[in-house]
Amino acid sequence: MMDKKHKLNISKQCNLLGISRSTYYYKPQDENAFNMLLVSEIFERYMKQPYLGSRGMTYRLQRAGFRVNRKRIKRLMQKMGLKAVFTNKNTSKKHREHKIYPYLLKDLKINRVNQVWCSDITYIPMKRGFIYLVAIMDWYSRKILSWRVSNTLDVHFCREALIEALSKYGRPEIFNTDQGSQFTSQEFTSILIEHEVQISMDGQGRAIDNIMIERFWKTLKYEEVYLKAYDTVKDAVFSIGKYIWDYNNDRPHSTFKGKTPEEIYTGENFVVT
Repeated sequence: MMDKKHKLNISKQCNLLGISRSTYYYKPQDENAFNMLLVSEIFERYMKQPYLGSRGMTYRLQRAGFRVNRKRIKRLMQKMGLKAVFTNKNTSKKHREHKIYPYLLKDLKINRVNQVWCSDITYIPMKRGFIYLVAIMDWYSRKILSWRVSNTLDVHFCREALIEALSKYGRPEIFNTDQGSQFTSQEFTSILIEHEVQISMDGQGRAIDNIMIERFWKTLKYEEVYLKAYDTVKDAVFSIGKYIWDYNNDRPHSTFKGKTPEEIYTGENFVVT
């Protein structure tokens, strides 16, 4: 694809092909180093084109000069939890006997804290194996109110996160999730009903309905998870916990003119107009 003798210099050829100069000059020293480069390229392209599946991603990487096949890209995207609608493998299975609640956020103007909380589960790869992470976020401020990890997809770690958030911050008006069996279970919804919280659930296959926490997953994975190879669950919990603290307390948000999620959540009289 690249021609050193072409009248356009290497920098301009890289720009036209949509790759960085570092990518062109990179010579993989080993398999893991090359995979890490691919992970970075995949995520950068996915952020710009979230509709890409493994086939489309493979085609674009091949055009950019990477010698890869779809099998490898599919495997990496699965480990990264990336699909065309950014759903996470085996984290959102429905239970056909559980009640599904309607989606309440369509056309709703969310302009204050504790108006809407949202929650989701994502997949966290480690050096050996994986764990699941659940988080509860205040939609308006983007603050992560509570979180838990688990090596199984039972409802208990989701309940623990919910109970902690309610005990620390009171209750929201609306709680939004996907239709995963953890969130539709009686063990989970009964807590919301007991606290007189309206329950809202995404449409089937519509990750965009819970867009705020989906954006957080992308940020967390790109800036933290994919840069680390956690040896143990303890290592993962410590490192993810530090990242979430920094995200809440030390990360300015452009939507709020440089204020952090913590400042927005605890601030007074700061309302979107």
